[in-house]
Amino acid sequence: MTSPDKRVAIITGASAGIGKASAIALLEAGWHVAFAGRRADMLDKAIAEAGEHRDRALAVPTDVGKPEEVRRLFEKTVAAFGRVDLLFNNAGINAPGIPLEDLEVAQWKSVVDVNLTGPFLCTQEAFRVMKSQTPRGGRIINNGSISAHAPRPNSAPYTATKHAITGLTKATSLDGRKYDIACGQIDIGNAATEMASRMAQGVPQADGRIAPEPLMDVRHVAETIVYMAGMPLDANVQFVTVMATKMPFVGRG
Repeated sequence: MTSPDKRVAIITGASAGIGKASAIALLEAGWHVAFAGRRADMLDKAIAEAGEHRDRALAVPTDVGKPEEVRRLFEKTVAAFGRVDLLFNNAGINAPGIPLEDLEVAQWKSVVDVNLTGPFLCTQEAFRVMKSQTPRGGRIINNGSISAHAPRPNSAPYTATKHAITGLTKATSLDGRKYDIACGQIDIGNAATEMASRMAQGVPQADGRIAPEPLMDVRHVAETIVYMAGMPLDANVQFVTVMATKMPFVGRG
């Protein structure tokens, strides 16, 4: 089980959106939190929003697609807080919404580096820390997205990586058992963040129309992360979907 007096989380993509909301919610719940993201200034701004809880936060600028930077993220977190109880693999990017045949290989690879290789590298480092610490074990949560189940038009790189995240979640859940490491996945649909705000104005649909879509408060996602993170290690939320109720996902839209 996690340490009763200090629970430590690493959140990737924590400078904005879902990552920031989840990191702040964990701080409010009493966790120590390492905020990871590419831009130091954005991380500092996110931590400042935590107010009185910011003394339990740590900013670690990190490109999750680079093994040496991921290694440094975990080293700095352990040096500051002593352990790692939770990893939320949240960082993600998308490619331009252009026809599949017009995508450049470099655009494909950049999405794979962040959305799939990044979570793998972070999971590797989490295993190394979690299996060796006392008390042993921890929890990993992967951000799968609605795209782990159904694609949007012109989203091949993003959708492919999110489907792959489901495989990583299952493999991690299985391979982590012997170390008391639990792994689950949260699939999120239309949370009101800076990235998703355009959906309220209208986004492409499967039938070619441009249509607005409903959004939900990102706080609902953050609260779900806090719930998943707070479970004892002998219980696990394997998969959960949190979405705007009326978004076009179930059925035919």
